[in-house]
Amino acid sequence: MKSKVYFIAVKDADDLGTVNNNLRILLEKSRVLDFIRRDCRVGVKMHFGEEGNTGFVRPSHFRVVCDEISRKGASAFLSDTNTLYRGRRLNSEDHLAIAREHGFTKEAVGADIVIPDDTKKENVAEIQINQKSIKNAKIARIFIDADAIVAVSHFKGHILTGFGGALKNVGMGCATREGKLAQHCDVAPVVHLNNCIGCGECAIACPTEAIRIENKKAVLDNKKCIGCASCMAVCSHMGVFIDFKAGDKVQRKMAEYSLAVLRNKKGNAGFVNFATRINQECDCWGMENPRIAPDVGILASADPVSIDKASYDVVNRACGKDIFKAVHPKQDGMKQLAYAQKIGLGNLEYELIELG
Repeated sequence: MKSKVYFIAVKDADDLGTVNNNLRILLEKSRVLDFIRRDCRVGVKMHFGEEGNTGFVRPSHFRVVCDEISRKGASAFLSDTNTLYRGRRLNSEDHLAIAREHGFTKEAVGADIVIPDDTKKENVAEIQINQKSIKNAKIARIFIDADAIVAVSHFKGHILTGFGGALKNVGMGCATREGKLAQHCDVAPVVHLNNCIGCGECAIACPTEAIRIENKKAVLDNKKCIGCASCMAVCSHMGVFIDFKAGDKVQRKMAEYSLAVLRNKKGNAGFVNFATRINQECDCWGMENPRIAPDVGILASADPVSIDKASYDVVNRACGKDIFKAVHPKQDGMKQLAYAQKIGLGNLEYELIELG
């Protein structure tokens, strides 16, 4: 049986008010949040955007979602987890600061902003799933303890998974730093000597001193590397880059982590994807991040696999080609969806219901 995915169009020229009105129509007609009960605590999983990034979903859009949750008599909190790489989102204090700078305040969104410190054991839940790659997943407890979860995701390209949508937002985004490391541990970068200028920024950024500069070139010690991608985040010359062959493993682990988060949320989870401001890379990317597609619209579903497949399809239809394959030819994002379906997360077949 096909899953239902609801879609409402958004154009590049639409202002915030128009987009918010379309979002209200989508939430009302899709009834995707009807599972929310009075007095329950709803975790809204999102991404506050790295410093220098502008592609993240705007605070005013989250206000619409949180107001709808409040209208149902429930309370919402907005949350994300800290990053593995060095940057403004590495710890909770700095992460909250960049969230405020990007306009995410309780006054703006109508909900608490919570970023758990996963260095404290009480903030970590270990979920046994016994899957092919992950046996025990380390998840931020706040998402496990929430009565319900609403994942609001920015649909865009991704250097390692082809694209990022609901599954990445949940699987990678709800993981603790230790959980993120488990998903990335097969991702060893390589040094491209022709691009490396020997500036040393990668060595400074590396948290494990796995990189040194010799003869004006970066040298990587794979035994020390933890796959956190801090080096890639600071290299503007593409001198340090990933081994693309690791992408399949990351996609599989990401799907398994999504299973760990959603396993106790059956019937209590909803997904909203913004296929707008569609960038080549993730919102973790703090440097130049080109747009690769026009604004297409907003999608809603109870199925994380179907909503990502529908988002992929409507963006590619608007571009007249597989734009994600065009910008990341060595990655096949469909592998995350096929594997997610295989482990019971959702359905690749969907019925697209267009709203106006």
